[in-house]
Amino acid sequence: MKPANASLARWGTTIFTTMSALSVQHGAINLGQGFPDEEGPEWLRRLAAEAVLHGSNQYPPMRGVAELRRAIAEHDHRCYGLDLDPDSEVLVTSGATEALACAFFGLLEPGDEAVLIEPLYDSYLPVVERAGGSAKCVRLEPPEWGLPRDALEAAFSPRTKLLVLNSPQNPIGKVYDPDELAFLARLLEEHDAYAVCDEVYEHLVFDGALHQPLITMPNMRQRCLRIGSAGKSFSATGWKVGWACGVPPLIDAVAKAHQFLTFTTPPNLQIAVAAGLREGGAGWFARLAASQSGKRDRLAAGLEAAGLRPLPCGGTFFLTASFSGFEFTGDDRAFCRYLTTQVGVGAIPLSAFYRSPAPERCIRFCFCKRDEVLDEAVLRLRRWFSGG
Repeated sequence: MKPANASLARWGTTIFTTMSALSVQHGAINLGQGFPDEEGPEWLRRLAAEAVLHGSNQYPPMRGVAELRRAIAEHDHRCYGLDLDPDSEVLVTSGATEALACAFFGLLEPGDEAVLIEPLYDSYLPVVERAGGSAKCVRLEPPEWGLPRDALEAAFSPRTKLLVLNSPQNPIGKVYDPDELAFLARLLEEHDAYAVCDEVYEHLVFDGALHQPLITMPNMRQRCLRIGSAGKSFSATGWKVGWACGVPPLIDAVAKAHQFLTFTTPPNLQIAVAAGLREGGAGWFARLAASQSGKRDRLAAGLEAAGLRPLPCGGTFFLTASFSGFEFTGDDRAFCRYLTTQVGVGAIPLSAFYRSPAPERCIRFCFCKRDEVLDEAVLRLRRWFSGG
């Protein structure tokens, strides 16, 4: 038999699927895969249900229903002062991961280089490579996850087509500050490169910090694609409603790939998300950030009591912790398997987010769970490791 495509076949099954299945098999509390265990707001779900019953269920426009594109433009103006043309500068996709894939397929030519910052969301590398690009990875290091400016300078070259920037960053919760964004903007200008900005956790920023999109920095309007997600912003990850915003030439490039992948996104979900962004967004976003910040603190305190060392986390659904204090001889993958099968708590090894060797003895937990679930997970960890 002829082989399948090599650039995708070599990746196998994602670590999230593997660890979630292992959690089910062993009855473990799954703090690995990043989805809430509570449904999104009821008012939003009712809007989606009513749109199925009373609205159109046929193909919506390829670029998204006009109502949602206008709502996204209004949201970005209200939150960031951006002035977007909803007809030419906003594209609705079937989730942010599809928007990312369409951006890579639409912008990269064989031989182009893409600069990626590790640890990174696991879809970046395989899709960049499948699009014909060559990935140049620059790694962040714990515990502070500072931007490695010399390494980034060295990674950019005349062949650099784009930078992928994830802020707030999965899996480490890093929120890039204005000084770091200005440094990245300078590199993009000097090398005439684009930025694909994965900002799906834009409303999950903690401790009084503010999310600032790279596209709002001076001279970045023509260079940046800003990608958002209703699934993350409204705790409805199964809806798979995402979007990309940028100047017409960039959005046109993304749309050319989008039309041959999913083409459209369910119209009832688009209608509900539009209303959510307009009517309930501001209050919901503030409550969501406050709730998730509290869950982060709850889990961090519990992990510390169990002997793990939580690392800084300024946003997202995720908390990274070091298990360097334990006399465990295996690597992070072995430790996560041990936690799942023996302790009854699922987690994700940080090495899954690196192409290069990962920082040693670090794992990622997801805290967007009900408080009682987090408390039970901590109880299991404390009983096992510290007898608490």
